[in-house]
Amino acid sequence: MNSQTNLVHSRVSWGQKIAFGFGMLANQMFPAVISIFIVVLVQNLGFPGWMWGVVSLAPRIFDSITDPIMGFISDNTKSKWGRRRQYVFIGALTMGVSFIIMWQLFLDNGVDYNFVYFLMWSLVFYLGLTIFGVPYVAMGYEMSNDFHERTQIMAVAQWIGQWAWVIAPWFWVIMYADPNSVMFSIFDFQTNGWFESAEVAVRELAIWVGVICMIFALIPAIFIKSESTLDKDYTPLTLKNIGGSFKEIGTSFVEASKSKPFRKLCVSTFFIFNAFNTVAGFTFFIIVYYLFNGNTGDAGIWPTLFGSCGALVTTFLVIPIVTKMSKKVGKKKAFLISQSISIIGYIMFWFLFIPGKPYMFLFALPFFSFGIGGLFTLMMSMTADVIDLDELKTGKRREGVFGAIYWWMVKFGFAIAGGLTGTILTLVGFTSGAEAQPENAIIGLRLFFTGFPIVGTLIAIYVMWDYDITEEKANKTSEELAKRKSEKLTNPNS
Repeated sequence: MNSQTNLVHSRVSWGQKIAFGFGMLANQMFPAVISIFIVVLVQNLGFPGWMWGVVSLAPRIFDSITDPIMGFISDNTKSKWGRRRQYVFIGALTMGVSFIIMWQLFLDNGVDYNFVYFLMWSLVFYLGLTIFGVPYVAMGYEMSNDFHERTQIMAVAQWIGQWAWVIAPWFWVIMYADPNSVMFSIFDFQTNGWFESAEVAVRELAIWVGVICMIFALIPAIFIKSESTLDKDYTPLTLKNIGGSFKEIGTSFVEASKSKPFRKLCVSTFFIFNAFNTVAGFTFFIIVYYLFNGNTGDAGIWPTLFGSCGALVTTFLVIPIVTKMSKKVGKKKAFLISQSISIIGYIMFWFLFIPGKPYMFLFALPFFSFGIGGLFTLMMSMTADVIDLDELKTGKRREGVFGAIYWWMVKFGFAIAGGLTGTILTLVGFTSGAEAQPENAIIGLRLFFTGFPIVGTLIAIYVMWDYDITEEKANKTSEELAKRKSEKLTNPNS
């Protein structure tokens, strides 16, 4: 009876799910577009590999430091608007404005100036991302306490968010449009190129992306319901207590890290996401230099189709299958199966990147897409289960701290990936902006593109093999928490 009661009260309206999903669209669109625009730094503005590494690594390390602090602030905010909404609102505005300014780069300013300018504004952008992202993710964790409803909330959010990866790759078409190429003649581009150059395209596109994504990011702040926390017994967020607050941040970080299931989620996500992002930027270079001998015009929309078709497969195939699989066999088994399928996809890429037959790699995309597509749908839902278990043990409700630590691991991995990308480009002998690349450089990129994610995924599968939060265990935890809250309402002094 208790279980059924909890199930009824844990239902979330579709309007709330969709509002949360629009936040995910912004949360994914910004990094998706950055992954496209950043190619311009190397291809058009002359950044060497080490500069790519620094502008990828440094802001994300800064971001990973501020995340736990933001998690603590969010968890302990007393406000009539609740703990999250005001920060999501402020963060959305900061992200949008700084993203636009960050990409106002001019070739005439020189490599060194552009490097420092981009790096400084990146720090501002990632600060905004922290202010927005940590409370936003915590919103999702606290929307429901039902085992399967949580997966559906995250599935809806990921489904909407995946459109970022469908749309973003088409910026390659806009940036490098060549009306004289065979591929573009198929699509009847009757212009001399939409923009004078890729750097000009990035400057103008950044304005549209910044404004539109800022609006998407504001939607959960405006429409997600939250209760006043003015009467809650939280740690005061005052300057006087800031030293103690930082101490509590460290304590909360350590306590959360002691949770074995949570450690498994963080470590496995780190290896999968880190490995994927390390080689993701190589896609453009492999297609251009291996399949089309360095001619970006002839490469046409193929780099775009790689990302866009992969995201469409994730949206319409992977997320629904993984969500249904989770209900049938449980979240852990769904994770193990989906990641195993992705390994098959990476192996297929080695054989299906074929010069003269670029369409062949499309056959690997449905397998490859199960990797990242299944990862966050399941992991965000599983993190919410872990948060319940933590509350049962400690009596504290810490969505912000757990969300911050989890996404700290994601962002730290992303930072490491950025550094590794630049290192690998230098290691294999890739030359920025060259019309052709040495054969060894292309072979090296292809080996890393296939092998690196396979190793990361295998490590993650090993880590998650004995993950032990089942549906039965999660439901018992929810029932015990509901019972505890009921007793507290009946006897407040107990």
